[in-house]
Amino acid sequence: MNRNSNKLRDAVVLALIASAAGTGSAVAQEATGTTNLDRISVTGSRIKSTDVETSQPVLSLTRADIEKQGVTSVADILQRVAANGAALNRTFNNGGDGSSGISLRNLGSQRTLVLVNGRRWTTGITGSVDLNTIPTAMVERIDVLKDGASTIYGSDAIAGVVNIITKKDFDGAEANFYKGQYSAGDGEREAYDFTLGTTTDRASLTLGASYVKEQEVMAGDRKISAGGPPFYSGQSTTGVPGSYLRGGNRYVIINGVETLFDANVHGYNTSPDNFLLTPQERTSLFATGSFNVTDNITFRTEALYNERKSEQLLAAMPVTGQVLSADSMYNPTGVRLTGVNRRFNETGGRSFNQNVKNWHFYGGFEGFFEFADRTFDWDAGYRYDKTDENVLTYGLFNKANLVSAYGPSELRNGVPVCVTAPGGDIIPGCVPVNALGPEGSISQAAIDYTAFTAHDSSSLESKGYYANLSGEIVQLPAGALAFAAGYEYRKESGQFDPDAFIASGLSTGNGAKPTAGGYDLDEVFLELSIPVLSDLPGAKLLDFSAATRYSKYSNFGNTTNNKFGFRWKPIDDLMVRGNYSEGFRAPSINDLFAGDADSFETFIDPCSSTSGRRTGGVAAQCAAEGVPTNFVQPGAGSGAKQGPEAFTWTSNDQLQPETSTSKTLGLVWSPSFVTGLNVTLDWWQIKVENAITRPDIQDIMNYCYGGSPQQQATYCGLITRDPTYGTAVQNYTITNVRMPLQNLSSYKVEGYDLGVMYRLPETSAGQFTISLDTTYLSKWEQKATADSPADGLQGNYLNQDPYWRIRSNLYVDWTYGDFGVNWGVRYKSGLTENCPFDPIEEPETFAYCSDGAQGTNHIGATTYHDVQFRYNTPWNGTVMLGLNNAFDKQPPVSYAVAYNMFDPQYDLPGRYMYMQYKQKF
Repeated sequence: MNRNSNKLRDAVVLALIASAAGTGSAVAQEATGTTNLDRISVTGSRIKSTDVETSQPVLSLTRADIEKQGVTSVADILQRVAANGAALNRTFNNGGDGSSGISLRNLGSQRTLVLVNGRRWTTGITGSVDLNTIPTAMVERIDVLKDGASTIYGSDAIAGVVNIITKKDFDGAEANFYKGQYSAGDGEREAYDFTLGTTTDRASLTLGASYVKEQEVMAGDRKISAGGPPFYSGQSTTGVPGSYLRGGNRYVIINGVETLFDANVHGYNTSPDNFLLTPQERTSLFATGSFNVTDNITFRTEALYNERKSEQLLAAMPVTGQVLSADSMYNPTGVRLTGVNRRFNETGGRSFNQNVKNWHFYGGFEGFFEFADRTFDWDAGYRYDKTDENVLTYGLFNKANLVSAYGPSELRNGVPVCVTAPGGDIIPGCVPVNALGPEGSISQAAIDYTAFTAHDSSSLESKGYYANLSGEIVQLPAGALAFAAGYEYRKESGQFDPDAFIASGLSTGNGAKPTAGGYDLDEVFLELSIPVLSDLPGAKLLDFSAATRYSKYSNFGNTTNNKFGFRWKPIDDLMVRGNYSEGFRAPSINDLFAGDADSFETFIDPCSSTSGRRTGGVAAQCAAEGVPTNFVQPGAGSGAKQGPEAFTWTSNDQLQPETSTSKTLGLVWSPSFVTGLNVTLDWWQIKVENAITRPDIQDIMNYCYGGSPQQQATYCGLITRDPTYGTAVQNYTITNVRMPLQNLSSYKVEGYDLGVMYRLPETSAGQFTISLDTTYLSKWEQKATADSPADGLQGNYLNQDPYWRIRSNLYVDWTYGDFGVNWGVRYKSGLTENCPFDPIEEPETFAYCSDGAQGTNHIGATTYHDVQFRYNTPWNGTVMLGLNNAFDKQPPVSYAVAYNMFDPQYDLPGRYMYMQYKQKF
């Protein structure tokens, strides 16, 4: 390989070697005009090499790339990568928990492996990494391997690998200050960090501290998310004053007059009460160090403490389905009222507050030795990670106390009290609730009696040790046959302890049971690099790589995964590369051991006489279960209805690992006649089998009553009916369905990645650098079960789950002396979604769909422009002023999304302005 053919490649190699502390015993040196490159480990391989171009596609983001984006978290950086799909972030309020992830290829964050310095980072009990546990201040570089790598790194590396390289061997000091907010004057962010390091001939030590505070944006402060026409996302039929059922109709009392309930008049717009962007506060302390024990043995260590405080805020709790006693002092009708619904706005909303603490430690030795005239590298180490999370939830209610507060009550000595019966004993501590009154009519004393603060906690502990050996086996005509081999032991354990009221089912929120469990594993791997041809016509380079990994888990047994790749350079300027790899994802602690949890599901009961499905085999199965022919699902028309009770989500300790195969084929072009240009084009395909998913409620119904005998045996046993439920025609209503996780689904995902990096020659007008990162999704298919038809999702939008055909990032950077400007363009292609409205029942709302006649709506393509100006001061400082979403591009409206009328992956409405200052000492 002619290393003088491309200056960009040489610069990249030198930069990677200089930053890859701990992967080689020396850095590159130049002497007598020759560049001598030491061997390093690159993301995707354990074999050290002088070439950073492997058979697998890798996107690298340098520290300078990160600083030019004007963001305050690793998650914000990675979620902009073109290969990313949809993952949790701060825009997830309802359903969020303060964590943020990355979901390469839209395959889920649990199928993207996150490493720090080449080592596995801690996950939660769900199996996903919270990127907020990694402070931006400690990051030197981020590598995104866009290919499967389970043979190299083990479980979870199905969609790809993110390897975060931290600062090491840092000499000097650096301080950073950041301040930003939206043009509306909200969503303020501030960040401060300080890094101090010293390096000697034998040792190095780097210490750092970081603090980030990100404030909220309320949904009511943006037009698109505030609710109301043409946006309907926040309208709720449970509002203030309270309503009740009588004679099949719902009523409210207005000025003492019983009035028929009208959702458009008496409904409640919940949107303004919600966070649009959730607040967060993070504090981090980190340290890295090394000590050369001898000339060929080095001890390395790293430690981190990170604390996150975050909050989500929802509208006040809708307390529904209550019975108001005829003897309640707040019941003006004098008769027992059922189906009493009221939103308890007096509480100020439901607030979910997380305090998450992470501890990380790594200590290990590395070195090299000579044997048989060859050099071998080795390393061995120990890793320990622990996460403790405590969650306080305000605004929930005690069901038992609600029953008393809605029961008989009267005035005693001018004080409202609850009584066992009119004139009877006072219920100690109980204060009656004015459930039918206007806002403010529920006293603080009544709130104090009925509400409670939930205390949930969870923890995860992960520890393990490893040993690796690599080197050259024998010299072949085209180069050295190299290998890497290693052993790893890992143990994971975790638990979740819900509040006692939640665990016992006494909360108005969803019930949940405790979680506890763990597993351990042993793994061995072998990787080979096999040179075949070099410096020949039509084969400047041809080599192969192969790897295998054997993993033995204590819970499900063992699995073996293999990999094969090649590189071929017909000429110096062009490389053809390809890769085939097998992968797997082991079930998480939550998958295996999570306690039962409530879920409110919407479905059509095939046995209902109103469903139109009770014919043939369905009718026979319904009759076999004793369901009468005149049975009517409660609340039934022909449409789907929510079950009368909470159904049960369950884990499954018999789950097997998910399996995958990944294929890539690509080109790397670095033309010698265009200095500084590097182009990559890769085709990729991922197939996932035995994916761990929960069966859809309607699938359970359909398979039980219309499936094969095997399906009926599997799914009918999950359904519980109550033969004495309600009225005669409602007997045998489904009151519970167990919904266990299973190895059910499969995915097939395919597309192309295009990358361009062009560093133009420096001129008197300065220097320009152009970079492009683009992903085209040609196929994203899923099958709910092996018997299900494949659903093609490419180009479509599901609730909080976009499948863009194209995502692209273009950056143009100009440097002139101490001045610089960076212009970024972020593009997301258009999407198609189904209209969630009934054209007959909601003709006005349905009309907002752009293609309502076809039942679909088009979500337009969206382009954001970001600009940053920077100046390097004479005193070794750098000032950066930036504007993200410079042209105030509004997010495209979605009618299928659950909240805020736009998907959380789009930027919030409004320009975002920021200032950064960096000072080096």
